[in-house]
Amino acid sequence: MTPYSLAFYVDVVSSGTVLGARPTDSPDQVTGVLGPEFAENSFDPSDMWRDYGLAEFFWSREDSGQPWTGHHFTLQVHRLAHGRCGAQVNAEIRDRYGRFARRLRFDKLQRLLLKRGTPLVEVPEARANSPYYRTYWQPDSLVSVTTIAAHGEYSTPDNLRIGDVYSIGALMTPDEVEWRRKADASG
Repeated sequence: MTPYSLAFYVDVVSSGTVLGARPTDSPDQVTGVLGPEFAENSFDPSDMWRDYGLAEFFWSREDSGQPWTGHHFTLQVHRLAHGRCGAQVNAEIRDRYGRFARRLRFDKLQRLLLKRGTPLVEVPEARANSPYYRTYWQPDSLVSVTTIAAHGEYSTPDNLRIGDVYSIGALMTPDEVEWRRKADASG
């Protein structure tokens, strides 16, 4: 992995933003940062997301007359393992951080975060994803990092290895972490 692309992931986990775009920013604010090249998707008039390749941002609203409220973003790191990395990394991100490798090893990311004073705490995984994934949380930035923990016939991509990062996302609130811990403790 090039040091610049690794720096991108460290910056996202440390700051809780993508090039300064926050998960709560409006669609126009995010587009102002990441540019006009995106695919827009929606389930209905109250939910929308924009796919910028590696990064996806999500919004919701009460009804079509209301403004969009930012909900979260996800870096779909696993997409890079399919190749064509340059085409899947947004131009603004690539211009700032350079080339991206096909895989992000969690142990490398964690070491760099610890050097920066940004520790990750493991949180319980949703039952449907366990034991195939592990999730870590950064309490200050409210960012989660999901990794491949095991391979299963239908559960994990064949092109990722155990210890690879699957995705990075924000906002994972303390309430969600507490809910996960209670659900895990209840068996």
